Amino acid sequence: MSVNLYAVTFDCADATKLAAFWSAVLDRAVDDGATEDFAAIGLQDPLDRRPHWMFVYVPEEMAAENRVHPDLITDDIEGEVERLVALGAVRKSDFEEGRARWTTLCDPEGDEFDVVAEGT
Repeated sequence: MSVNLYAVTFDCADATKLAAFWSAVLDRAVDDGATEDFAAIGLQDPLDRRPHWMFVYVPEEMAAENRVHPDLITDDIEGEVERLVALGAVRKSDFEEGRARWTTLCDPEGDEFDVVAEGT
C-alpha cells in the first residue's frame, strides 16, 4: 500500500478570493462552483495534474505562522517573485544557504510559501 499527495488545503477567511490568487500563481483555473466557503483548483483534472488545491472557509483567524507551506520552483526567481508580488503576495525574506536560494512570501491571507531557484 502507498499514499500520494491528493491536495494542498488552505483554511481561509474567503475561499473564492484566496483561490483566485493561487489560480493566478499556478496558471490553473478555479473550478466551477467556487463560493466564499469552498473553492478548488484541479479537482476534475487528470491524476497527473495533482496535487489539487482546496480552500475552505474557517471562522477562526490564523493564530501563528503556518507550519507547512508549499515550495514552488522556477528558473527565474527574481522575475517570478516580482510577478507574485504584483498578484498580491508580500515578500517576507530572501535566503541563500550554500547553493540553495529561495524567497519566502505570504499570500493575501498571510500564509507563507517559498519560491526556490531552479538548480538549488
